[in-house]
Amino acid sequence: MPAREHVLLSDAERATLFRIPTDPDELARRFTLEQPDLDLIGQRRHDRNRLGVALQFALIRHSGMTLAQVLQIEGDVPRPLVTFIARQLSLEPSVLSDYASRPQTMTDHARLIAATTNVRPPVRGDVALMIASAEQAAAATDAALPIATAIIEALRNVDILLPMPSTIERAGIAGRARARKNAAGMMVADLSSMQIGRIDALFVEQNGARLGWLKTVPVATKTDSVRNIVERLRVVRAIGVPHDAGACVHPNRRHQFVQEGRLSPAYLIQRYTMPRRRAIIVALLIDLEARLIDAALDIADKLIGSMFRRATTMQQRRYTASSREVARLMRLFRITIDTLAQADEDGSDPIAALEASVGWPTLMKARGQVGEIADLVEQDPLVIAGDRYATLRKFAPLLIEMLEFQSGRGSAASVKAIDLLRDLNASGKRDVPADAPMPFRKEWRRLVVGADGRINRRLYETATMAHIRNKLRSGDIWVARSSGYRRFDSYLLPAEVSAPIVAGLNLPPSADAWLAERTSSLDQRLKRFAHNLSNGRLEGVRLADGRLQITPVRTEPDSDAKALGNRIDGLMPRIRITELLHDVASETGLLAGFTNLRTGRQSDNHNALLAAILADGTNLGLARMAAASQGVTRDQLVWTKDAYVREDSYHRALAILVDAHHRLPIASTWGTGTTSSSDGQFFRGGKRMAVGDINARYGVDPGFSFYTHVSDQHAPYNVTVISAATHEAPYVLDGLLHHGSSLKIAEHYTDTGGATDHVFALCAMLGFRFCPRLRDFPDRRLATLGPVTSYPGIGSLLGKRVKTDTIREHWGEVLRLVASLKAGHVAPSAMLRKLAAYERQNQIDVALQEIGKIERTFFMLDWLENSDLRRRCQAGLNKSEQRHVLTQAICTFRQGRIIDRTHETLQYRASGLNLVIAAIVYWNSTYIADAVRHLQSIGQAPDPALLAHTSPVGWEHIAFSGDFLWDRAAETVRRKPLNFAGEGYSS
Repeated sequence: MPAREHVLLSDAERATLFRIPTDPDELARRFTLEQPDLDLIGQRRHDRNRLGVALQFALIRHSGMTLAQVLQIEGDVPRPLVTFIARQLSLEPSVLSDYASRPQTMTDHARLIAATTNVRPPVRGDVALMIASAEQAAAATDAALPIATAIIEALRNVDILLPMPSTIERAGIAGRARARKNAAGMMVADLSSMQIGRIDALFVEQNGARLGWLKTVPVATKTDSVRNIVERLRVVRAIGVPHDAGACVHPNRRHQFVQEGRLSPAYLIQRYTMPRRRAIIVALLIDLEARLIDAALDIADKLIGSMFRRATTMQQRRYTASSREVARLMRLFRITIDTLAQADEDGSDPIAALEASVGWPTLMKARGQVGEIADLVEQDPLVIAGDRYATLRKFAPLLIEMLEFQSGRGSAASVKAIDLLRDLNASGKRDVPADAPMPFRKEWRRLVVGADGRINRRLYETATMAHIRNKLRSGDIWVARSSGYRRFDSYLLPAEVSAPIVAGLNLPPSADAWLAERTSSLDQRLKRFAHNLSNGRLEGVRLADGRLQITPVRTEPDSDAKALGNRIDGLMPRIRITELLHDVASETGLLAGFTNLRTGRQSDNHNALLAAILADGTNLGLARMAAASQGVTRDQLVWTKDAYVREDSYHRALAILVDAHHRLPIASTWGTGTTSSSDGQFFRGGKRMAVGDINARYGVDPGFSFYTHVSDQHAPYNVTVISAATHEAPYVLDGLLHHGSSLKIAEHYTDTGGATDHVFALCAMLGFRFCPRLRDFPDRRLATLGPVTSYPGIGSLLGKRVKTDTIREHWGEVLRLVASLKAGHVAPSAMLRKLAAYERQNQIDVALQEIGKIERTFFMLDWLENSDLRRRCQAGLNKSEQRHVLTQAICTFRQGRIIDRTHETLQYRASGLNLVIAAIVYWNSTYIADAVRHLQSIGQAPDPALLAHTSPVGWEHIAFSGDFLWDRAAETVRRKPLNFAGEGYSS
């Protein structure tokens, strides 16, 4: 379709709304004629008129369009519809050609049917209704499909036939413009002229440089970063925008303003009209205050954590350094004991014996040395961390001054301690009053109070800030106007909102009903398992000396499968990555996911957009990509990246690509798209990254992981960047719940790092079967809901009974949590991290853990009784490993070290890489299908069982480096012949 200025709908969206269905079942549901219809149709004299009127009846009643409109939109009536209608009238479909050639007859019949069905054609006055319905829908979204759908529904509700799509689009654009204008007005409605002037001044100062400085939030784990953040926070607060400005604007619309403010450079924001520009800045400033608070607390969290990690490390090093001295003293201690024992046997003087064998001066000297080593071992890390008090003072007073800490009754003492430190800082006093609140643990209280009864300020402040850090993590303490450090309850949906979501998950409203079902099922399963285990009926499983022994499963393909895979690989055409990306973009329409943040339109420079994606995926960067490219310039890449490439754009494009791959018939060779696996892959980062991003498992270099979900069809359908020091388990559900594609995942595999009892509980309640490969499986205990004595023969495998009272007491809160995760109200990773951060166990956390023990036991029994499940899990994890190898082949620039420091840019790198991999999987799949058809044509059809062991993740035929010839790649988009020269077999 040629580009037009006033276009609301894409081709795919137009098809969704206006295309006539051709599926037989859908035709039957929508276009079956009833007897009154047939009676009216039968009044026509000619077959052509009877068929024409029947079509008009069906279309007007169920599509809201006349036959003339369908002909204008589609060019012709879909043949399946004509055949279906003609069959009901016992007519030949061919008679319609005579009817369609008489426009006046069609118009007359359309009017007759409209009068009969009590509908009327649209008139000019209906435009107001259309625009109003579009405006109402656009109050929540800029997306074209819901806006156009709202117009269509509004017309149908008042029995008005649909106008042409172009009219609906124009009304939708007008309604969206009104909604944007109204929202912009409401965002600034309560601001004073002085506040408006301060907002406008952000663009006056050095052409928006001040705004750019505010948006650049420091991320380095340094005390200077906290000071810089606080400086920005002061500027934001000085502008004086109320936190509740624009509260009456729909949350989705406010989020749109925030996105535009976050992601658009100042020069792009200046292109907006004045009202919209001001609305964007107001929304941005409110969001920016929350992000600055969160960033300051995040850095403070890492700095305080680093103080205590360094203290622990230093203590260990000191003890290690004294190991020789410890050995010498232990030998001296042994000699002393031996001498005293011998003196006791002989009845001699023990003191004289010690003087003769050891020497009294030697013992007295060792006395002090033993005391020093004992003190070193028992020394609390707080004392050593207190040695870095000067570092703490560089940022802690700033945070205490700028942030408003709040809590419930249980943590009131903690907030009082913060208030006390604030007062001490303001007054300049150094001495802590004797009645100062001490909310931290008892061991620290003894250290903080000296022998003279005075409180050590250095240790008190260090202990208080470390305690507040843990309270903030769990949500026991929160900060006003923060986004990431809110009250725990604010992350959960209200009970009345969560109830229908819970009902949709088929979860019982009462714990008793759930426990009754699980108790009965678990009792049967444990008894069956005990019987089968004792009789040796479990494949690859036996009990030896009270410990399970499980034979590893074999998932490697045999030689025939490898030979088939090699033969198919040899047939794959040779291609450059630039050509591959253009091919896949042309076939799947994935670039429709990248829309201009300001206008909502798609990019018309596909070369620049694909180059920007590949620059992210290969870790090359825009400048180097431009230098290595023909057909794009650096300016084009910078503009395209700013205007079109965002995290949500990558998300939409990946969903389009994954869905396109899922629709390929060949994809079912590898799986049904209902199972998946997830795993993390470590990437080394810049050498000046935070200490908290170091994981000893990967050496001394800092870095992070790309945690990726891969379907059983090899499509990587979700990716998240996480710190290398972060556990993977909280992120398992993030990908399962919010990937955006049409995959219906029912069973998911991880390794041990992704498994906790909390994940077992939430997966089961959200409808996923969680199947991790547990490295420590024999060490895990089966949970019971009944007496252990009920299961003779497996007592050594059973753990403690589940705390059912805790589940009953907190069942309602658990359901609220599950509903909140399902609705996307909060990310599962955020809630699981908060629950894990509680110093004392949160009761929701305990209840979830107990539920998880039950669900983990069911899984363990499935694993032990079903060797096929063990093989499926291993095969699924192998697909993740195959993706990791391809990742290493693509992300090679800068020696594979990713030097970006902000989470946003790291997520761009991960998303670009994942999209490139998904494109390779799609392209390979289409040519594997060609190779299979070729083998079938020469009488060598591959065995489906062997074909399942092939993979679309190969890359030997793809050129990733060299010059990127984008113009040439765009010109050569077409199907390529198979590489028969590389087949290795005669045909």
